[in-house]
Amino acid sequence: MGELILKLFFLTSCICFLYFGKLSAQEIDRFNPDTLKTISLESNVNIVSEKLSAETFIRAVISDTSFYEAFRRMKKYSFIAENRIYTYDKKNKVNGRIYRKIRHRNTGPVKMEYLVKQDTGKVFKKNGKYQLYTLEMFDYIFMNAYQSDFVPDAPTGGSKGGTLSGYKAKLKTLIFNPGKPVKGIPFIGSKTEIFTANMRQYYDYTFQSATYLDSIPVYRFIVKVKPGLSKWTKDGLMIKELITVFDKRNFEILGRHVDMKYSNMLFDFDVQMNIEMSYFGEDKLPSKITYQGNWNVPFKKEERASFLILQKDYQPDFKR
Repeated sequence: MGELILKLFFLTSCICFLYFGKLSAQEIDRFNPDTLKTISLESNVNIVSEKLSAETFIRAVISDTSFYEAFRRMKKYSFIAENRIYTYDKKNKVNGRIYRKIRHRNTGPVKMEYLVKQDTGKVFKKNGKYQLYTLEMFDYIFMNAYQSDFVPDAPTGGSKGGTLSGYKAKLKTLIFNPGKPVKGIPFIGSKTEIFTANMRQYYDYTFQSATYLDSIPVYRFIVKVKPGLSKWTKDGLMIKELITVFDKRNFEILGRHVDMKYSNMLFDFDVQMNIEMSYFGEDKLPSKITYQGNWNVPFKKEERASFLILQKDYQPDFKR
């Protein structure tokens, strides 16, 4: 049961991350592999002169389909992915490292070619499986993303593997439906519905003007738990901060960051996740994905891990 809960909650956090949303926020205090700073702040936005409101941004977050389209669009490209994964001990010292440099192709018999594979430290068990379920779910979410997980007509039922596979298939349908509850996941329920009338009373909304990747003018829309709430209320809010980056020129979303923390007698987790897009020609495609997280469930070893994914050198398939 503990193993199932851990897998489900890691999958849920990935889903929250994909449909909500470094763009910068509070982080777990330890080594962070993400040293690439992509945002430079300018100022708070004058909402009246810009003719913007919280509702403008909320509607855009809820109705956005561009992330969904960007992941689908990857299948029309060949590209290079660099994956750096770190695991940590109880004192947040690095005790395991994985580095993968992979060439992804969408034509020919070989779809994934490993250019570099390096592992050090406590990464694998004696049977060859990962030490941490976090790493197993990393493979499921992000390695499969290059295959079929983000294709709308991919099979969603009847998969082998029991209850967990059923949850995976069900949750895939929710990835691109922001603001809706993640039903069927124990103890989470409606905690992802942060834009309902009831939940909005617990959050502050701020706007900033910034520059993304040194040249793209953007808005940063920040939803953050209000500082004056009681500890009991704060502890009951799973999503602590949500940052969404909008391209000023077309109001498309270029980045999302989510900070989640929650604890009860059955489990606790502290997770920050981030995804960023870049323009390659006329297409918007995923360029950076980061994760920092701690998970703890009864009778299982606490899991502490981070990863950095960089995707580059996109080359279109001219047969598309």
